[in-house]
Amino acid sequence: MSKVRKPPSPRKTNQLRIIAGKWRSRRILFPDVDGLRPTGDRLRETLFNWIGMELPGARCLDAFAGSGVLGLEALSRGAGEAVLLDCNPVVYRTLTATVAQLEAGAGAAVICADAEQWLRRRGDQAPFDIIFLDPPFASDVLPEIVPLIHGQDWLAPGGLVYIETASDVSVAVPQDWSRIKERSAGGVVCRLYRRI
Repeated sequence: MSKVRKPPSPRKTNQLRIIAGKWRSRRILFPDVDGLRPTGDRLRETLFNWIGMELPGARCLDAFAGSGVLGLEALSRGAGEAVLLDCNPVVYRTLTATVAQLEAGAGAAVICADAEQWLRRRGDQAPFDIIFLDPPFASDVLPEIVPLIHGQDWLAPGGLVYIETASDVSVAVPQDWSRIKERSAGGVVCRLYRRI
């Protein structure tokens, strides 16, 4: 007599969890969109160990939000504000729903805009204390974005910039951005810079 096997449980592929803070262990959803590659738990844990002391009250920009996990993790851990940018309308709708579900309130601003175009319109907005740059690996936007952040003075003095790229990509940064941390894992390299 053969045993009847249960089919394996389906994996929940489009979910991430927030690691720590007020939304600890909360799951957030993200859509199937080309190029959307959320930062995994291990790298995210490393990043937030690096910047943990800087988070309370910080103003953050997640310039290529995608899943929104970097900006939302920052808010969960005490950041005062997070601006989540993404140019994809499907991603924007998902992020908006996630922010509402978390009851993030005025601390989270979700904006449907191209990062480069949005950054060109500096206006009278305050600079950011922490900027997350984690664009889709297939894009080649960092050579335009990094000088724009520097030239438009988007980063506060002493502020931090996190850049995540494929391991074979190098990024030119301004002279007043000092690399303070770097880590490689599975074809990905993440670097943390401080404006000096």
